[in-house]
Amino acid sequence: MTLHLYNTLSRAKEEFVPVDPDRVTMYVCGPTVYSYAHIGNARPAVVFDVLVRLLRHLWPNVVYARNITDIDDKINAAAQEQGVDIGVITDKFEKIYLDDMASIGVTAPDIDPHATDHIPEMIAMMEQLIASGHAYAAEGHVLFDVPSFPGYGGLSRRDQDELLAGARVDVAPYKKDPSDFVLWKPSTPDLPGWDSPWGRGRPGWHLECSCMIEKHLGRTIDIHGGGIDLVFPHHENEIAQSTCAHGGDTFVRYWLHNGFVNVDREKMSKSIGNVLLVHELLKQAPGEAIRLALLSAHYRQPLDWTDEGLERATKMLDRLYGALRTLADIDADPAAEPDPAFLQALSDDLNTPQALAALFDLARQANTASAPADKARIKGALLKSAALMGLLSEDPEAWFAGSADAGDGPDAAEIERLIKARKDARAAKDFAEADRIRDELAAQGITLEDGAGSTKWRRG
Repeated sequence: MTLHLYNTLSRAKEEFVPVDPDRVTMYVCGPTVYSYAHIGNARPAVVFDVLVRLLRHLWPNVVYARNITDIDDKINAAAQEQGVDIGVITDKFEKIYLDDMASIGVTAPDIDPHATDHIPEMIAMMEQLIASGHAYAAEGHVLFDVPSFPGYGGLSRRDQDELLAGARVDVAPYKKDPSDFVLWKPSTPDLPGWDSPWGRGRPGWHLECSCMIEKHLGRTIDIHGGGIDLVFPHHENEIAQSTCAHGGDTFVRYWLHNGFVNVDREKMSKSIGNVLLVHELLKQAPGEAIRLALLSAHYRQPLDWTDEGLERATKMLDRLYGALRTLADIDADPAAEPDPAFLQALSDDLNTPQALAALFDLARQANTASAPADKARIKGALLKSAALMGLLSEDPEAWFAGSADAGDGPDAAEIERLIKARKDARAAKDFAEADRIRDELAAQGITLEDGAGSTKWRRG
């Protein structure tokens, strides 16, 4: 199966060919840990989790790094406001981020480098850039000399005036050129800082990723991912500093960017008050439903987040888990592989809508198959395919039982008690009481499904 990915650098879909098939490398910009993650932060985590699952299916060894930015002006501001060390803020919100991402099925990366652990590497890269004429020190700052790199702007494809406007650059008197960006800045006594040849200070955001990539993945990596908002200036600046620090070596071969998440067709904004936190959404719906909602649109397209979309994702999972439940007495074929149509869709630049359509085709087959061998094959293909998207990880009965502490109707024990009471009423031919129990459960969002010799139930 050939994998094709849309490369932001070339603005084209390209066949993915790793530098080293025995060591495929991918880096994704992770969170700045000063607050709760919103649904827009969750989209790249989920999208690139699917990509790394696919890469690991296709290649024997994949090294995936997703960083933690644990030094930043927003972190500093939060720490000062609360009167605590920045580590108190970053430790708290890193744990919350990781817990929230795990709740929506995001697996941990192989490497999660932290910016504050890489200050020596940052100093070394700045020294290289200064020595090669691509950076300079001024008033305690170290700045990258943008005009020294003719390729600047190649990723975002903007001219110099657009680049300046997009960056909202601070035209400081110590800059040689208004477009020059900060690699290192001085810290006042009340701010975190590290000793350096240019005085006590702290790194600029862009420098962190370049140094962590070089240390853990190498000078040239296969894939670099992130949100579309990072194309400029963050990723543009990464290219400039890494390319110049490494004597012109290619920094990244495939650049991938996911689209924005809007809420009810509006951009998420604190001023509008429509920022949706993953932490809160998990109280509203299962994590797997949040994940499916994020994968319901192609990753490069904007995603319009709505309550209806989340409810629709939950019902879609009901259908998929329902198909698995019909195969409960069948063991999945251990030799099964992902469905070819599903794999073809996912290998076409992560076409998750088309891949979901292939999953539902498998579900339809599961509901109509009669031969045990066919059922075993379908079940195996359904599970193997869904696993590449991080779906169908629960037991079907656990899925339909839902969370007992979700505050959404009776718990599982009470439902089972009422189902038994209904069964007893039917055995006694008290059909009015049996119907009353069914209606009572229906009013609380519980749907009963009578089958041969048993009654299944699900929420919603």
